[in-house]
Amino acid sequence: MATTHAQTRNLNIVYIGNSITYGAGLDSPATQAPPVVASAWLGKQKDVAAVSFSNQGHSGYTTLDFLPGTPAFVAVVQAAKAFTNHDAQLIFSIKIGTNDSAVTGTHGAPVSVGDYGINLKDITDTLLKEFPAAIIIYQHPVWYSPNTQNGATYLQEGLTRLQTYMPVIDALAARYQAANPGHVFVGDTKAFAYFKKNYLTDLQAEEGRQGTFYLHPNKKGAIALGEFWGKAIYKVLKKLPKS
Repeated sequence: MATTHAQTRNLNIVYIGNSITYGAGLDSPATQAPPVVASAWLGKQKDVAAVSFSNQGHSGYTTLDFLPGTPAFVAVVQAAKAFTNHDAQLIFSIKIGTNDSAVTGTHGAPVSVGDYGINLKDITDTLLKEFPAAIIIYQHPVWYSPNTQNGATYLQEGLTRLQTYMPVIDALAARYQAANPGHVFVGDTKAFAYFKKNYLTDLQAEEGRQGTFYLHPNKKGAIALGEFWGKAIYKVLKKLPKS
């Protein structure tokens, strides 16, 4: 666990997710995506020093695409090993679920609530085996409009399924806390309700097979989501023992 002095941490963060994490539809994902915002927000906190991060968001990806052994998982591991400050606290921020919830059109869709939990546990177990000192933070999935249908079909069925994943996330984190305290946490739980309320101002208006739908954050929404993630990560950091 890294410190520049007793009260300050250096952070290496790998953000695992889908198109929302990647920053799809933004003018410049490399500078505007939620991981960029979250990392910048964290870097401004008085007890956080340097923040390095890798955005491992991939459009259309489900938990199946990130299972151990897949190219995406290998890339996550490589990203974690590529950080140059090996003394920094390694964090995996995971937000997967939107594409798992789809009715058709994504890998494994629809992913049952049981399989979603099994997949997330498999990913977590393998990351912790590879990086025993790492912190894993599950960010809750965010709201999308119930008429969402682009290359994949989501609709109300998908939105309803998405919400069944959240208790699984919370229960899985609780089991890890009991068995291996201090390594797996629930992060943001507020963004879902925020985007449900503010979709007209914070999500992109996209044309689909069922009319205008709302799924991906726009620039304003990416800032909001990034700050939700940053604050959630910071809240976890404050729970960790000082080193």
